Amino acid sequence: RTGRPRRRTAGRELPPSRRLSGLPKRGRAAFDPPRRHRRAKGWRLRRHECQQYTNRSCEECLKNVTCLWCASSRRCVPYPVRRILPPADLCELRSARWGVCWVNFEALIIAMSVVGGMILIMLLVCCCCCCKKKSKKPDKEDERAARERERRRVRQEERRAEMKSRHDEIRRKYGLFKEENPYAKFEN
Repeated sequence: RTGRPRRRTAGRELPPSRRLSGLPKRGRAAFDPPRRHRRAKGWRLRRHECQQYTNRSCEECLKNVTCLWCASSRRCVPYPVRRILPPADLCELRSARWGVCWVNFEALIIAMSVVGGMILIMLLVCCCCCCKKKSKKPDKEDERAARERERRRVRQEERRAEMKSRHDEIRRKYGLFKEENPYAKFEN
């Protein structure tokens, strides 16, 4: 140690990384306590800010977004940000208000669940509809292949009819053409 007297802050020694002795004079003025102390101090300030609205109105309490109004005990307390829902020992869900005074946490949870469920169902229905439309709608290649098959079938029918007419002409020419009615009356 260099023999310099230790600086103490609120009765405790600072960690070596936060000691002021090695900082330049400009840096000493900008010194702020460690993060954990700032967080605790802010929590105390927030708690004090919210508690000043206890036994007043819900609207006054909820002007500060960090506060939670408990209607049953008429208390204004800081919202427990580390938890999603306020614990039961702080305030019951049916009497807890946050953001607006006319919605309690139970109704908010139910409404959010219903809205979330409806959104999920709508997304699933949309996905299913899109998949069905895509599977029912033939591709351009399938349509092209079907048109080509139809053209080939029509050409084949035309060729078949043309060949039959040629064969019939040749049969007539050489007298090999069969009569239309094979059961015609035989005459002597």
